[in-house]
This record gives sequence, C-alpha cells and structure tokens, in this order.
Amino acid sequence: MFLWGLFAAAFKSREDHRKQIELEEARKAGLAPAELDEDGKEINPHIPQYMSSAPWYLNAEKPSLKHQRNWKSDPNYTKSWYDRGAKIFQAEKYRKGACQNCGAMTHTAKACMDRPRKIGAKYTNKNIAPDEKIESFELDYDGKRDRWNGYDPSTYHRVVDLYEAKEDARKKYLKEQQIKKLEEKNNNQEGDDAATSDGDEEDDDDLKVDEAKVDESRQMDFAKVEKRVRTTGGGSTGTVRNLRIREDTAKYLLNLDINSAHYDPKTRSMREDPLPDADPDDKFYLGDNQYRNSGQALEFKQMNIHSWEAFDKGQDMHMQAAPSQAELLYKNFKVAKDKLKTQTKDTIMEKYGNASTEDEIPMELLLGQSERQVEYDRAGRIIKGQEVILPKSKYEEDVLTNNHTSVWGSWWKDHQWGYRCCQQTIRNSYCTGSAGIEAAEASLDLMKANIARKEACEESPKKVEEKRMAAWGSDVPEDLELNEEALANALKKEDERKREEKDERKRKYNVKYTNDVTPEEMEAYRMKRVHHEDPMKDFL
Repeated sequence: MFLWGLFAAAFKSREDHRKQIELEEARKAGLAPAELDEDGKEINPHIPQYMSSAPWYLNAEKPSLKHQRNWKSDPNYTKSWYDRGAKIFQAEKYRKGACQNCGAMTHTAKACMDRPRKIGAKYTNKNIAPDEKIESFELDYDGKRDRWNGYDPSTYHRVVDLYEAKEDARKKYLKEQQIKKLEEKNNNQEGDDAATSDGDEEDDDDLKVDEAKVDESRQMDFAKVEKRVRTTGGGSTGTVRNLRIREDTAKYLLNLDINSAHYDPKTRSMREDPLPDADPDDKFYLGDNQYRNSGQALEFKQMNIHSWEAFDKGQDMHMQAAPSQAELLYKNFKVAKDKLKTQTKDTIMEKYGNASTEDEIPMELLLGQSERQVEYDRAGRIIKGQEVILPKSKYEEDVLTNNHTSVWGSWWKDHQWGYRCCQQTIRNSYCTGSAGIEAAEASLDLMKANIARKEACEESPKKVEEKRMAAWGSDVPEDLELNEEALANALKKEDERKREEKDERKRKYNVKYTNDVTPEEMEAYRMKRVHHEDPMKDFL
C-alpha cells in the first residue's frame, strides 16, 4: 500500500510537470494567456524564465520565485527594541514572591539593581519599587545584526553640544589673546610701535586658522588609505597610512624559502630577519624585532615597565591614561637615579680612594715584568725562584669580625674553642681585649674565694643517735631496751586476748583496736606465740 502511494505521487508530479511544459510552449506561441508575476505584471515570454518553474516538492499551484527567497520566514519577526525604563504597576504593599530588597515582582533580590537597603521592603512595606516592563520578542536576520538597533537619535545632541562648547571656548580664547596683544601694543612706547607693528600682525595671523595650509594638508593626504581597523565583520573604522614606499620590495618577497622568517598577513609583521646571512650594509629591512629593540622603541618599553612598577608600588601612574605625566615622572626618576649613583660613587671613592687619580703604575707592574729569575723542570714545575704557594681552602680564612684581632679557634681552654685576643669562648661575642681578660680572671678568683668561704662556714652535720625500735614484722635488734613494767602489762593483755579467742562469750561488745604497737607489746606477742618449728612446743 505504501509503495502504491509513492508510485501515485511520482506519477502525479510527472503529469504536472508535463502540463507545465505544454502551457509554457503554448504561451510562447501566443495560444495561451500571458503569465502574471506576484506584483500583477505580465512576464515577457521572449525572456527565458528558468527560475519561474518551481520545484515539484513545493507543491506550488502556479510558477513563482518563492523558492528563491526564505519562504520559511516568520512574519512575527520584528525590529523593535526594548522600552527602556518603562514601568507597568506600582504596588503599595509587599507581595509574596517579590524582591525582598525593593519589592518589585519582576526580579529577585539577587538580581536587584537598587541600592541594598538596611531593612528590605519585605519587612518595612515602604517605598515599594514599581514593576519593570519585561518584553520578549524575536528579531529577524537583519535585526540581530543591526548595530544601531535600539539607538535613540535624540541623544546625539549631547555630542553636538560638546563640540559647539569646545568651538566657543576656542574662539573666546583667540579673542582674549588678540585683546591682550592690543593692550600690550598700546602700552608700548610710540617709538617701538612702528617697529613692532609688523610682528603683531604676524602673530595675529598665526592665531587664525590658515585655510590655505589646511587645503594643502588635505591635498597631501592623497596617499592616505581608508580601511577598517581591527574589525571582523563589524567594528570601528579608522585611517591607516601606508608608509611603505611602493618601489621597495615587500618584506615577504625578500626570501621565498618556506623555512625562512614567518610573515603574518593579518598584522603584516615579520619579526625575524628574512636574510640573516646577508651583508648588513646591503639590507634595508632587519625584521620587526630590530626596530622594537633599538631607538626610541626601547626607551618607550623601559618607560612602560617603569609605569607598571610604580603603579604596583601604589603610585597613581598610568602610561595609557596620562602619557605626559608618565614621561615626566620617568625623567625625574632617571635624574634621581643618576644622582644617587654619583653620590654612592663619591662616597666609595672618599672612603677607599681612587687608584686612577694616584701616581701612575710602574712599567714593571703594568707589563707584568720583573727581574726575578724562575727555574722550571721538564714537567713545568717550579724548581727555584718563586715561593711555594700554599693551596687555599674552600672555607673563608683570616676573616676578622666583631672587632676581633684573631680568628675563631685560636684559643683553647677547658675543652672549648675561643678567641685568643680576648679569651672568649662565645662565637658571636664582641671583642673586649685585655680588659675582658682581666675582668674574666677577677671574676674567676672571686668565685673561687666565695666557694672556699662557703665550705669553711658550713659545719659538719652531727650524727643523731637514733634509738632503734622494733617494728612489726622486723627482727629484734640486739641493742633493744625494754621497760619491765610495760612488758608485764603487755604479757597480761596478751593472755586475756588468747582467752577471748578461745571463748567468744568473754569478748566484750565494744572492741577498741589501735594500730600503735609498742616494742613491749611486740615482745609479749613473740613470747606468747606458738613456735611451730620448735620440737619442744608440746612440753610447754
């Protein structure tokens, strides 16, 4: 079924095309009425209308040139622009979803262009901003690329007013200068009037614009080339002067080797030298880098660097915004720098002297000649005539610091290194000389005297005779002295304790224990306790 539909459509298109050809032949022969175009005009049949036959896929009822245009164009396209600053509604209270800062419904607080309020309109309900008019429309092809779309021509009167104000100021200044010169002329003496009259007329002529010179300058601009500057399909236009003499060979034709200096056709620059091996005297072009690194270009580069560094250090200076100020500050900087260099040089020469201003160097030292005889062996070693040069160390030698007259390590005492000049053992100490040595010796003697006096004043500690006591769990000392009465009482108490252990009924209700054990009680316990290792314990 689908194939049958395709076959019917192809057959119908062939029949329509055949009928269209027959109709055109009949019109050429005058047998059919003439065809009218879209504007209602008669199409000349003698002119071949190749474009009048529309393709079959347009399904056009009559031949037209519709397929030659953008027949899919949307009639809704417009070239209108946004209504700037238009407002549509002024609310009196805050509405939900509006901007929290100003109260307008057409944007959020993040995109609000009003001044941030201390307390937003959401909380104050005051000074609610009106809603902006938001438009959305589609631009056609020309409207998207129209550079002046949305431009208000009435704003150009500001530019006109500015130029008129400048012209009025210029005329006013010229008039004041003329009046000033006339006053000076009247104040001069009568004898000088005749001599200076010619000069004043020349000055007055200089103040006026010489139209003849202007015409001459315009005529001299015949070599000026008008072209677009830095534009890609649209941008600012300007004037570019072609400074190259037409008789000179173009820089890209000097060397046709592919591996030679690169030529950029967009900027018309060739940085490297196209003929590096040629004679410099015969070359008229050495590459753009040669011009950048020589002459005033190098000075201009240094001035740029100075302005950048000065701006980074906080100075209000900009090479492009105020070039005259930057150039003046750079000149002052160079003068101050030269003055500082001269002052430093004079200070050094004043301190160390200037060998160039002293007596001339002897000819022997100047030419490196002397009367000393030096003998060498076959290997080139010196045998006689010159002192043996000791090899130098990679470390610094004979460096005296902190007013010392000897190096560190020239003194040794009590397993410590020091300086021999002041006998100090501190590395970064300041030299005190012989006075420091005497002071150190005096302090050492004083310290020794104080130690001796302290040892003499201290008495030897007396030996305290301690009475050795028998403690719980310790052996009985041999020099133990016991009180016989206290021992008898302790034996009685021990017997009572033994009886209470045997018969619990005799134990009192309130029992008082004490941790203080006397030697007598300890001896009574030893005497009454059962000695299990004693073989005669059963006969006691």
